[in-house]
Amino acid sequence: MISVDEALRLVQEHAEPLAPRRLPLGEAAGLMLAERVVSDCHSPPYDKALMDGYAVISSDRSTEREVIEEIGAGTVPHRPITPGTTTRLMTGAPLPEGADAVIAIEQTEMVGDRTVRLLEPEVRPGQHVLPLGASFKAGDIVVDEGVVLRPIEIGILAEVGHEMVRAYPRPRVAVLATGNELVAAGAKLNPGQIRNSNGPMLLAAIARDGAEPVELPIARDDTSQLRRLVAKGLEADVLVLSGGVSAGKFDLVPDVLGALDVRMVLHKIALRPGKPLWFGVKSAGGHRALVFGLPGNPVSSFVCYELFVRPTIAALAGRGFHGAESSCGKLNHEFHYKGGRASCLPARISPPLAIHPASAGGSLRAVEILPWQGSADLATLARANALVRLGTEPARLAAGTTVDVLCL
Repeated sequence: MISVDEALRLVQEHAEPLAPRRLPLGEAAGLMLAERVVSDCHSPPYDKALMDGYAVISSDRSTEREVIEEIGAGTVPHRPITPGTTTRLMTGAPLPEGADAVIAIEQTEMVGDRTVRLLEPEVRPGQHVLPLGASFKAGDIVVDEGVVLRPIEIGILAEVGHEMVRAYPRPRVAVLATGNELVAAGAKLNPGQIRNSNGPMLLAAIARDGAEPVELPIARDDTSQLRRLVAKGLEADVLVLSGGVSAGKFDLVPDVLGALDVRMVLHKIALRPGKPLWFGVKSAGGHRALVFGLPGNPVSSFVCYELFVRPTIAALAGRGFHGAESSCGKLNHEFHYKGGRASCLPARISPPLAIHPASAGGSLRAVEILPWQGSADLATLARANALVRLGTEPARLAAGTTVDVLCL
């Protein structure tokens, strides 16, 4: 067995970003931009009214003005403003020539069909006006390479006319649950059967992490069927198998992967839960697939996903080899840890903050390690919102001990 840190190092060595592609803007949300985008226009492209009102010359002290035009957003003024005149504007409309301010409609009253009285004739230059190019100018960088595209960036890319963008694509991640005992979630259980929880759990995690999940049928413990489904899964960027990677008679996955020319990088790590983890690489015909064989027990499967698959997805998507947020917490109870292998234990972070004397004035959240029944106990994992990471040495951890926490 190798350590968790060594296993992470080996996986990271193979988790290279996918080649960037030209993608429609509508498909780019959540992806990392692989180019620098420069604007081809000013924003706004004209001096723009920020509210409904009247365009005026700020130095003009006339109390009453002749209304010479009415301009809405999307239309263009045709007459310049001169002393004693004004144009009524809707929010977003361009200012007419000669005007340098807008007085809000609430500060005016009509005194005739074409005459408006200004109730506040003192107007400062630029009042309620967003000048041409105030947000950005043509030639400015509006979104830089390496930015993850939120809805905000999608909007600004549309504003500067980028219907297509060059971005790191969403990794395709196939999930293959294995085992004769598995049936679909909606099936009635017969003796000896269990419902497939790992498949839906992993597919949901993959979608959460910004990848494209690919669901494969449940694979029975049959070499020919397993080989056919694994071959299909190898068409994706990542293949995640659940079960069949331990040392039992029906743990056929390693041999099937070897027969399909998947090169093993590691098998078995010093981790509780998650010891049977398998990882390998298949390269053929210009396509490269990373393969994870996760343990069949659901807590083990989930822990290995969080530690190894989640950061791999981030790396392939160009975001770097980063997993869930890691922080420190303060145990709110005593815990006897037997050590032996590194452990990731289901835990719950409490909302109240606990001040720790060694935190230099900072605050740490209170953490409870949940009592659980082992790697098949998905119910306890469902109550957890964190994993407490402990090392290999046995320890008696007192209440108040600072522990490493992986947030879920």
